[in-house]
Amino acid sequence: MLELQKCLIEFTKMHDGFIRDWNRAMSSGDTSSVERMSEDYYVAFFNKGNEKPIIFTKQEAINGMRQSVRLFLGANKRFENRVIRLRDNKNAVVFYEQLIVKDEEVLARLFTIENWRLMNEKWMVIRETEEPIN
Repeated sequence: MLELQKCLIEFTKMHDGFIRDWNRAMSSGDTSSVERMSEDYYVAFFNKGNEKPIIFTKQEAINGMRQSVRLFLGANKRFENRVIRLRDNKNAVVFYEQLIVKDEEVLARLFTIENWRLMNEKWMVIRETEEPIN
């Protein structure tokens, strides 16, 4: 149990850094520090309604992320109500409400689930699920 608690503390520190990196990317436009996806990464994006999700590959997700950072340059990305759970000492799941805020105006709200895996001593996102919140 102590090993898992230590792993949770280390993962949380890493994810705190990931959040800081996101906010640097939102102000600089450089997303390289947040491009931490495994080779087989994908994201499922659910639209409003009962439609099936749109699935994006790693490269499609990176391209979309770069485009969205350019679009929202200068905004702040908030990770609210974050909950971190470890499946074991090499797999973690992070749940949070993602807000993109500029000049006190909420531009986007998404419910996000990230699945992370420790690979070659580095935490990588292996898949994500995102859904807009009204």
